Amino acid sequence: MSDSHTNQVLRSIPAMDELLATPWATECSRSLGRETVKHIITETLDHIREEIRKGTPIPVPLEELAVRRAKHVLHRRMSSTLRPVINATGVIVHTNLGRSPLASEALRAVHEIAGAYSTLEYSLEKGGRGGRNDHVEWSICRLSGAEAALVVNNNAAAVLLALSATAAGREVIVSCGELVEIGDSFRIPEILAFSGATMRAVGCTNASRISDYRKAITENTAVLLKIHPSNYRIQGFVTSTPREELSRLAASRNLVFLEDLGSGLLSQLETPFAHREHSVRDCLKAGSSIVTFSGDKLLGGPQIGVIAGSKQLIDKMKGHQLLRALRVDKMTLAAFDASLRLYLSGRRSDIPVIRMIEMDNRTLRKKARALCRMLQGTLAKLNAHDCILSVVETCDAVGGGSYPTDILPGFGVAISPGSTGAETLAAHLRAARIPVIPGIRDNRVILHVRTLLPGDEKAIAASFAEASNKGGA
Repeated sequence: MSDSHTNQVLRSIPAMDELLATPWATECSRSLGRETVKHIITETLDHIREEIRKGTPIPVPLEELAVRRAKHVLHRRMSSTLRPVINATGVIVHTNLGRSPLASEALRAVHEIAGAYSTLEYSLEKGGRGGRNDHVEWSICRLSGAEAALVVNNNAAAVLLALSATAAGREVIVSCGELVEIGDSFRIPEILAFSGATMRAVGCTNASRISDYRKAITENTAVLLKIHPSNYRIQGFVTSTPREELSRLAASRNLVFLEDLGSGLLSQLETPFAHREHSVRDCLKAGSSIVTFSGDKLLGGPQIGVIAGSKQLIDKMKGHQLLRALRVDKMTLAAFDASLRLYLSGRRSDIPVIRMIEMDNRTLRKKARALCRMLQGTLAKLNAHDCILSVVETCDAVGGGSYPTDILPGFGVAISPGSTGAETLAAHLRAARIPVIPGIRDNRVILHVRTLLPGDEKAIAASFAEASNKGGA
């Protein structure tokens, strides 16, 4: 393309004022502001000019291309990327989907506190400054049997603070088989190094005995550390040191026995785990000096990290400089307090995660049949005959990352979308106004009913109809 022709094409790009005066730009300005809309249109036009100068073929009229691209970016920016979705994967504690959905009581507590001033750090009795930890410490101690407790923004922070306060500049002994990586960034060796402690790994990957810990203790040892295996399991010939033995050894040498439990189980569940999960009370009763755990896993509350145990050690952490950087906001505290009170009142089944884990097969089968009938009604209205629906048995999971081997038998609805293919249907369901995240098995979309919340069935039917109209079924 000659320079003169290039310049002629460039001059045909619509002017900014023309685009800003269009109804769609005016609508977007009400949501994003005129200057933001102008900035996005400018970037769009600059990209088109760059393509023209490079000689990139332009398949449509420039005005149409500019409007199409600008609208696409603007509409994407007008809505939040953080959106509610329907979890039909069968994975209860789903990290990518926000882990645990909150109980209705927790949601009400957040709404009440978030829209008003509160007693976050104010004592009504004293008429002066109070402590934000005071709102939940008593409940944690009551439920776990701990002498004292402290909350931070997640369990990684809890482990970091506990190690920083008890072992900075000294040694921490941990089993080789417990040097886990959780997610893609939380690695025990790195957390230990960041806390200022020196790690001494003992035993082998599949075997660590009390004698290994005993031999590793020096004058500079401060902590014996036990880590929940979380997202992996070692099978076959495996030997691990019981917490009771570690507790006795720590006490005899005046050391801290710190356990990262991870799960946050406050009371034993009716559904047995493939590998028995210990409660926080179990660990403290067995002699752990400090136990750290999450609030948004088996506890079923918001993302929060809890440190429970010895009052002397907790008081030391309360005075640590790192605590301010890790403290919890008012909305999280409100949700956590409400969740704990459900346990205190004997209403733990009101917590969605607990209810899902303990749901029996009869209830699950009934839910699956009802959902199947509803979707068949949707297909009939759409006159879609290329899609086959059936109730199937499923393998559900407690948690994709935290409990990968804990499988729960369940039920769901299988959708065979014919020539369209399961991947295409799943993509259309994810792109629906109310996104549905399903499972896929044997070229069928599987809607696991265990992880559905009240009202999700009607929303799934609407999203399924939307997906079907796009040719997804």
